[in-house]
Amino acid sequence: MNDVLVLGGGVAGLTTARCLLAAGRTVRIAARAFVGGTTSSVAGAFWYPYRAYPEDKVAPWARVSYQRFAALARTTPEAGVVAREAIELFPTATPAPAWARDLPDFELLGPGDDLPAGFVAGHRFTTYGVETAIYLPWLRRQVEAAGATLVTRDYASLDEALAECPRVVNCAGLGARALAPDPSLRPVRGQIVRVKSPGLARVWIDEHSDHGITYIVPRSQDVILGGTADEDEEDTTPDDARAREIVARCARLEPALARAEVTSIAVGLRPVRPTVRLEPEPRPAGLVVHNYGHGGAGVTLSWGCAEAAAELVRST
Repeated sequence: MNDVLVLGGGVAGLTTARCLLAAGRTVRIAARAFVGGTTSSVAGAFWYPYRAYPEDKVAPWARVSYQRFAALARTTPEAGVVAREAIELFPTATPAPAWARDLPDFELLGPGDDLPAGFVAGHRFTTYGVETAIYLPWLRRQVEAAGATLVTRDYASLDEALAECPRVVNCAGLGARALAPDPSLRPVRGQIVRVKSPGLARVWIDEHSDHGITYIVPRSQDVILGGTADEDEEDTTPDDARAREIVARCARLEPALARAEVTSIAVGLRPVRPTVRLEPEPRPAGLVVHNYGHGGAGVTLSWGCAEAAAELVRST
């Protein structure tokens, strides 16, 4: 019998499995889909705490992930993690966020810093781009090489999972709505546009302007342009009109994008809840450790939450 059953094949499930395996556990991972079929595969996937609460708990988890991604960028190029300069823009003067104190080179920007038109403030920091088409397969290989068993399976309830294994870690993302069940978990639709790279290297973020969330994430072969934050929308059909709006917003920040060739459009559903759920739940049949509700910060919180979940399995 497997020591721990992890539910979820995205970045949270795979990273949690990796931490459990490193702690000497035997692990089986069960999911509806792995890697390409997950919300994680659609993500812009750069380190940035977005739509994850509460901030006082999120910041330490994000810090752990920052350190793990920094190490991968230095030592493991095949993982697809790259350090990049990031600039977040604001239409009004804005103080530093809570997570800024954990970064080695965070810098506030003002009107004298040659910001794009319409912005009077911002901040610059080093982020880590995580190219999911490379990183997720690499992470899957890591857990398989460490001895995990991966199965494609959809459990109807946590009790059904506990009937097979007395320790379950719930990393089901939006699937936890029915699995837990958890009615506080809500989808926030995010659409991205992928374009051929015109040679960009900097990440841009504009979360606070009236025209909608905008981000530009360069990768090795393309650039991800975002995005949308459509509350309680679950239709994952790409919207061509929204795609054109996304490209236009991004081109205001990087004019070369106006002429970039679109290669694909994708949609994912962020699993948002009032707080990240990272806690143990003892049940008559065994132990469930919940690790879901990461909002728009699944990659950003992945290592911090995974290490915390593995410790809860050990200590509860």
